Amino acid sequence: MALVVPAFAQQAMDPTFAEHQKAWTTKPEFSSPLVDHLPVVTTVPSPRDVLGHDIGAPRVLDHYDAILKYYRALAAKSPRVKIVETGKTEEGRPTVVVLISSDENMANVEANRKNLARLADPRGLSDADAKTIIARTKPMYVALGGLHSAETGPPEMLMELAYRLITEDSPLIQQIRANVIVGINPATDPDGRDRYTDWYYRNKIDDTDDLNAVPGAPYWGKYIFHDNNRDINYTGLSARNLLDFYLQWHPPVMHDLHESVPFLYTFSGQAPQNPSLDPILFGEMPWIANFEMAQLTKYGMPGVWTHGYVDEWSPGYVGFMSTNHNGLFKMYETFGNGGATTELRHVKPVDGPGEDLHAQDQTTRDWFRPDPAYKVVEWSMRNNTNYMETGVLTGLSAVASNPQLIVENFYQKSRNSIEAGRKDAPYAFVIPGDQPDMTRAALVVNLLRMQGIEVGQTTVAITLKEGKFPSGSFIVKRDQPYGRLAKILLEKQIFPDNKLRTYDDSAWTMGMMAHVKVTPSADLKALDVATTPVDQDRPQGSIGAAGAGTYAVIDHGSINLATLRYRLKGEGVRIAEASFKAGDVAVPAGSFLVEGKAYDKLKAAVVPLGLTAVALTEKPTVASHEAALPRLAVYSTWGSTQNVGWVRYAFDQYETPYDLIFKDEVKKGSLRAKYDVIVVPSQGRSSKNFVFDIPMTGKPLPYTKTAEYPTQGAYGSSPDIRGGLGLTGLEELRKFVADGGTLITLGDSSAVPADFGITPQAEIRRPGATFYAPGPIVTAKILKPANPIFYGYTEPTTTVRWASASLLSLPLRDQQNVLMSFPGGDKAVQSGLMVGASDVKDRPAIVDLPVGQGQVVMFMTNPIYRWQNFGEYRMLYNALFSYKDLRTGLGGPPIIPDPNAKDDEKKPDADDKKVEG
Repeated sequence: MALVVPAFAQQAMDPTFAEHQKAWTTKPEFSSPLVDHLPVVTTVPSPRDVLGHDIGAPRVLDHYDAILKYYRALAAKSPRVKIVETGKTEEGRPTVVVLISSDENMANVEANRKNLARLADPRGLSDADAKTIIARTKPMYVALGGLHSAETGPPEMLMELAYRLITEDSPLIQQIRANVIVGINPATDPDGRDRYTDWYYRNKIDDTDDLNAVPGAPYWGKYIFHDNNRDINYTGLSARNLLDFYLQWHPPVMHDLHESVPFLYTFSGQAPQNPSLDPILFGEMPWIANFEMAQLTKYGMPGVWTHGYVDEWSPGYVGFMSTNHNGLFKMYETFGNGGATTELRHVKPVDGPGEDLHAQDQTTRDWFRPDPAYKVVEWSMRNNTNYMETGVLTGLSAVASNPQLIVENFYQKSRNSIEAGRKDAPYAFVIPGDQPDMTRAALVVNLLRMQGIEVGQTTVAITLKEGKFPSGSFIVKRDQPYGRLAKILLEKQIFPDNKLRTYDDSAWTMGMMAHVKVTPSADLKALDVATTPVDQDRPQGSIGAAGAGTYAVIDHGSINLATLRYRLKGEGVRIAEASFKAGDVAVPAGSFLVEGKAYDKLKAAVVPLGLTAVALTEKPTVASHEAALPRLAVYSTWGSTQNVGWVRYAFDQYETPYDLIFKDEVKKGSLRAKYDVIVVPSQGRSSKNFVFDIPMTGKPLPYTKTAEYPTQGAYGSSPDIRGGLGLTGLEELRKFVADGGTLITLGDSSAVPADFGITPQAEIRRPGATFYAPGPIVTAKILKPANPIFYGYTEPTTTVRWASASLLSLPLRDQQNVLMSFPGGDKAVQSGLMVGASDVKDRPAIVDLPVGQGQVVMFMTNPIYRWQNFGEYRMLYNALFSYKDLRTGLGGPPIIPDPNAKDDEKKPDADDKKVEG
């Protein structure tokens, strides 16, 4: 019988690519027959034609504009390519998704998009019509690269993948083109891609082994660094643009490409698993993951494994927008060097006290890791590309071999979500329309709407099993395509097994985090309540008539009160220290008292901010103090800018002016002459790490803007980011407090004043070895309800997110300085998991300790945690506006001198706290 030569064998291949691929791959087993060749097609440019190099070239990374240039060159030459513009980043770079498929599929891509949209919302769709649509619909498979900017390989690999998918005529690629529409998100954080690439060329390109590797760039995007993959509420514009794309195109499969563990981990959705997700998902994920592991192992590629790493508990990862919306999520962690330099890597972990080495050791065999990674390896960017591209092609082949099954499962999960909302309580969630602060309710409503969840608003009062709800209440019905996601976001998290561990937070309940009342309803009638669809909720405020001498802006806890204060800069604003009556209106403590001459300015701010201002017919006789606008600084280390970024983001959203300062500014001293308050967000792995930060080893690490490295020096600048505050900088912080400054520490940073003696009366203790608290929501008890920090908080207890592994301890004589505490115990855990909750019993949660002429306010909570715990934000803002008056009820105020006054004038003003009028 004559040998039949496949048509693919006749396709011309690029000998230069083959030579490079072989030379740059450090061992033969680190390649596969899927990626050891590349076609030559004269009508379509290869990466080398546009970029000047083949993918995987040593010591070469591409900036984002070059990456986009390549995809646009492909689109200009091939009808198999379409570029979808999705928006811009914070720094103005365009975000795109590149679509690739056969000529026929691309000609029908818009019809296919509409089909997927119809299957994503199958209400009113008959089974027969659904089958017809499924039969003519291609699944879309979107790959994301470069969400984490130090994970540099995916944006490079995806360009070669795109060229291969367009040009290669192998049976595998032809099947993928015929049966799948592939989407490529070239660099999910374009700003970070450029910033990290500049950093690599400037500081990391000469790394040759992981024992002496230079640290990564201090920033990626503008704010949130690594947490852009924990951005449950999509604050980053790149992620939000991707979400908007998802809700328009409804890809059944999303594949997020990351780098960390050796050599390739493929996500299978291991426990703990969120039980509110569709059970079909937990069959799909390990099915494809195991297929990939088997195929790559068949090719002889060691170190491919699944299951033992990331779980399917939290909904907050960016790529989980797929599983959250009834799709299928895939994720890789491919071994990477943080750049394109070939390095000697030591894979087997080094022994350490108390470490579970078996759990960390990817060089050991396990049932989910049948052919483990090597203990020591020379690793290259081309190795990374080979593994990742082979894996993606294998995952694509699984989808291309079962295209209708993938689409049918997508439809079935969407349908199941609707049906689950009709048969399983709660059937709906009600956000009552009579909450004192509807601006935080609007935050919750708008975040739900951003994710495509339908929200309706009542026009009349309704009665359900759970009680009466007024007109204007919001209802989130569960019989909708994204009803499962609504339940996941709004329900209390009940962790399935205390012995399990989770990769990120164990709790995120939106109502608890925002301090918004959300009532789950077990009444089927809730599904039949007539509502008006809500697109976006914008509460409008109100103000009394002009002409009054004073206006009271009612404090019901809205964070918008902070924005108002900054918009009223230059106007006389005081804070009522107790509640009082203004006619029939109850004015709570914490309300702003604004002089009538500021009426026009006040009205222009109050109405769009959703606040209420009432005219006072006579001057109030309530005790009050100035609503201060302190000269504010935010301190950041260079090695841990993450949580600082969330504080910066919140401050920018609420129009809060501040200086961002680093070690160099602190070491110069004279801090008190410049600032009244310094906020130290949670940062550093320990107090020691906070103080000494990036070690003074190796060469200087500049982070300054130059013509060659234009992205450096953004959001802070230093000729050398190594070294940290050191003891010199720490002494300047101590002087700042001693001279009358207010130091506010958040979360883990609150251990620093105690550990290094700024607050000598405080000690830090660690919980027991079995203590485990991955971000649960817990009860906190307000001990000093009259203290200004608690303006806007009317209950004796509140909910906060657990934020620190440090426990604060104070001697008996200083217990009066404890403003809030953790009651501890299992009953205090409101959502999520805390093992050893008795360890935190009666531990301080917030203290205000006088030091010299100043004070240190220590939040053992983290009042600005990501863009989530809105209910705690006001505690920090209250501390800012009342920084001169935080000793209310605590034994007298510290002396806070005016740094601009003459020496003989630096005395406390006895009339500062006086009755207005």
